[in-house]
Amino acid sequence: MCNMKIKFLGGAGTVTGSKTLVESNGVRFLVDCGLFQGLKALRELNWEVLPVPAETIDYVLLTHGHLDHCGWLPKLVAQGFKGKIYCTRPTKEIAKLILLDSAKIQEEEAAKANNKKFSKHKVAKPLYTVEQAEEVFPLFRVIKPNETFNIDAEISVTYTNAGHIIGACSITVEAEGKTLVFSGDVGRDNDVLMFPPTKPKKADYVFLESTYGNRLHPDTDPKLELETYINNTFHKDGTVIIPGFAVERAQSIMYLLWQLKKENRIPDIPYILDTPMGANVLGVFNENPQWHKLSAHECIEMTKMFSVITDYEDTIKVIFDDRPKVVIAASGMATGGRVLSYFERYIGLPNTTVIFVGYQGEGTRGRKLLEGYETIKIYGQHYPVEANILQIEGLSAHGDQQDLVNWLSALENKPERIFLVHGENEPADELRLKIKERYGYECNIPFMHGEAEI
Repeated sequence: MCNMKIKFLGGAGTVTGSKTLVESNGVRFLVDCGLFQGLKALRELNWEVLPVPAETIDYVLLTHGHLDHCGWLPKLVAQGFKGKIYCTRPTKEIAKLILLDSAKIQEEEAAKANNKKFSKHKVAKPLYTVEQAEEVFPLFRVIKPNETFNIDAEISVTYTNAGHIIGACSITVEAEGKTLVFSGDVGRDNDVLMFPPTKPKKADYVFLESTYGNRLHPDTDPKLELETYINNTFHKDGTVIIPGFAVERAQSIMYLLWQLKKENRIPDIPYILDTPMGANVLGVFNENPQWHKLSAHECIEMTKMFSVITDYEDTIKVIFDDRPKVVIAASGMATGGRVLSYFERYIGLPNTTVIFVGYQGEGTRGRKLLEGYETIKIYGQHYPVEANILQIEGLSAHGDQQDLVNWLSALENKPERIFLVHGENEPADELRLKIKERYGYECNIPFMHGEAEI
């Protein structure tokens, strides 16, 4: 019998482009199929043909609907994939929204590049189109968490709650007498909206994310930080811009702002949600109450506080309204989306406050702003950065080093190997040392396109 083969086609040495290929007894399946973001060298990988012919892949198992885990599906389908894509119901709905939004942004940015002639290509093209994104949808197959099902006669799969965002799951695969556990992105035990992640009890091989493998979330009160930053900006007649991850982070920020407003701790100014996808995600929250802590009544009352914008014409009106305001606009790492339109007008104003509320990948505008870049490039133009750039780390949807180490604490057996994925090299290596120190488990940190036999 041949050994099972694992190929790390993404999410190795980086927090983006998650793709892990498993080959077992003639069956090939991907765990996640994400888009590379951030550094140009990574983004360029999105244009390459998959090292394995897409038509030979039988299934995709999606852990959740974030772009770095599902955003390459249209390319996979365009390259010949015709199999089933398994996921939970909220993940299906989120992934559809994410893919449509991604395709639309790419079409718009290609059109801008061609109109303004700032692309070095003769004709700038989108990575994929809205039409190609829609070709993915018929392949989705919804599964229920905590119920084992077979994707093949000899391969069974179980999804369990991972926290992180609505619908997110870890995936346990039983094949060839081995138990493989793919963590996906692990949430936090004390998240504002999500339930704590379920810890695995048995695993021969673990594929564990390591995004915050070298960091502990600060023991601070994000609600108090929000209150302070908003009031300080209001007293300067300024605007607060929060680059928001449209899924779950935007809703968490909305919830905290709603609480602060009810307690009369923040001023009576416009509070704006300017992300069509974020608005649609509210509908997913309403339709899937078993996946989060908010009641139906709380969802309705929270939403009433915000002006929810979908049309870009209304975005322009808000941008040129000089009154103090708080705006949540995608994308969360400022890699695209409407937040860039706000940056064009406000990033150069010293009474502006930009608050980042999640992980900022290497090479993204968000990371550059937090690192203190004095100018930022948007659509081919450079803008001076005069705004106050802040970060609230306590709102990250990812578990920190302690959460990740604790996630392994319920294992009843010693894993043969743990692969640390979905992390930059330094965080992954520090997590490796912590796991060895606490449990004595050996960890591997795979390279991009690396292979392992198990």
